Amino acid sequence: MGSQVMKKALSAFDLVAFGVGATIGSGIFALTGTACAGQMASEQSWWSTPIINFMLGSQLGREPAGPALIISFIIAAFACGLAALCYAELAAMIPVSGSAYTFAYASLGELIAWIIGWDLILEYAVGNIAVAVSWSDYLWHFLHGIAGIKVPLWLTCDTSTAFTRIEQIAKGSPQAELYSSLALPNLFGHDFAINIPAFMIVAFITWLLVIGIKESAKVNLIVVLVKCLIVFFFIIYGMGFVNTANWVPFAPGGFVGIMGGAAIVFFSFIGFDAVSSTAEEAKNPQKDMPIGMIGSLLICTFLYCAVSLVLTGILPYTTYANDAAPVATALSHAGGNWAQALVSLGALAGMTSVLLVFQLGQPRIFMAMARDGLLPKFFAKLHPKYQTPYIPTILTGLAVGITAMFLDIGQAAELTNIGTLAAFILVCGGVIVLRKNDPLRDRPFRCPAVPYMPIAGIISCFILMVSLPVITWVRFIVWMAAGMLIYFCYGYQKHKP
Repeated sequence: MGSQVMKKALSAFDLVAFGVGATIGSGIFALTGTACAGQMASEQSWWSTPIINFMLGSQLGREPAGPALIISFIIAAFACGLAALCYAELAAMIPVSGSAYTFAYASLGELIAWIIGWDLILEYAVGNIAVAVSWSDYLWHFLHGIAGIKVPLWLTCDTSTAFTRIEQIAKGSPQAELYSSLALPNLFGHDFAINIPAFMIVAFITWLLVIGIKESAKVNLIVVLVKCLIVFFFIIYGMGFVNTANWVPFAPGGFVGIMGGAAIVFFSFIGFDAVSSTAEEAKNPQKDMPIGMIGSLLICTFLYCAVSLVLTGILPYTTYANDAAPVATALSHAGGNWAQALVSLGALAGMTSVLLVFQLGQPRIFMAMARDGLLPKFFAKLHPKYQTPYIPTILTGLAVGITAMFLDIGQAAELTNIGTLAAFILVCGGVIVLRKNDPLRDRPFRCPAVPYMPIAGIISCFILMVSLPVITWVRFIVWMAAGMLIYFCYGYQKHKP
C-alpha cells in the first residue's frame, strides 16, 4: 500500500506566493466600485415594493464607504485572517484532500456538513454570478478600448444597473462613450435590460467543464502574474491622475458605511482560505503556515488599499455606483484607451480563471453530497464519455448564467459574502469543539490561542454579517430555510448510515 502522507515541499515563501495568487482575483477589479459608492434602495429595483420599503425602510440599501474604503479592506482582512488560522488547523487534520463539506461530514456531523455545503453554494455559485457580471463589463471596456466598439446599454447589464447608469451618464459619467444607445426596450409596460455576455461566458465555461478540461500549472501561473502586474500598473499609472479633492468627504457614510464596505469587499479575500489547504505539504507547518497566511494577507491588503485610494482619487466615489468594472471606468476618465484595454484584458483573464475554478468546484460539492445520500443520486452521475459530473455542472451553469442576466453585482456579492461568513463562523466553532472532543488527534498545525482566537474570528465574521443590508439577511434566511427543508424532507431520510 502506498503512503498516504503528502510530500512536505512548501516553504514559507511558497505559501506567501500561493496566498497572493489565490487572493488577488475578481474582487479587486469588480467590487471596489459598489463598495465605495454604496447601494441605496431604488424604486426600480425588483424587490423594492411599497410593503417591503415600509417594513424595512432605508435598511434595504448600503451606505457608501467612500475613500474610507481603505479602512474597510483592513477590517475585512483582519476577520479573514482569524478565520483562516482556524481553517488551517482543520485542513491540516485531513488525511487526504477534501472540501470543507467532506471534512465537516467526517468530523462535525451530518447536519453541520449540510449547512456548510449549502453555504458553499452561495460562495461558489452565487459568487460566480458577481464574477460573470463583472466579466461582462470589462469585456465592453476592452472592446471599446481596442476597437471603439459600442453596444446598446440594455444588452450589457441588468435593469437596476441600467437605470443607475442612465442617471450617472446624465450627470456626465465617462461611461457614456461605451454605449451606442441608452434607450431601454419596454415589456408589459416596464423598461428592462438583460446581461447577455454574462450568460455567454458562463455557458462557455460550463461546456468546457462538461467535456473535460485539464488545467495547466504554467497557464495558471501566467494568469496569476498578469493579475498582479495589472494591479501594480493601475496603482502606478493611476497615481498621476489622482485629484485629492475627491477624497473629501473621506467617510461619507460614517462608521456604518465603512463596515458595509468591509462586509462587501470581504469578497476580495475569498479564496484566501486555499492557503490553509496546503498545511500537510508545508515543510514546517507550525512556523510556515502563519507566515504564509499573514504574509500574503498583508501584501494583498496593501495592494487593495492602494487601489482603493487611487480609484477614489481619480473620480468621485459616487461615479462607481453599480459599476462592475470600476478600474476600467477610472482609466477611461484618465484618457488612455490603451491603458483601459490593457487592464480590461488582464481582468478578463483573471476572472475567466475564477469562473473556471468555481464552476469546477460547485458541481463536485453536489456530487459529494449526493454520494452521501443527501442529494438525489443523479447529481453524482458521471458522463459516459467525458467522465465528468455533467448533470450538476449543467444545472449549476444554467442557474448561474440565467441569474447573472438579471442580478446586479452588489446584490450577488452581498449574498455570496453572507454565506461565506456563515461558513467561516462554523469553521471557527469547529476548532473549539474538536479541541474539546478530540484533544489527542494529530494536528500538523495548531491555531494559536484557542479558544480566544476562534471566538475572535466568530465575532469578527458575525459583525461583518450584521453590516450587510437587511434585504441580504432576508434572502439568506430564506435560502437557509429552503436548505433545511430539503435536508429534513430528503437528505435526512435518504442519508447513508
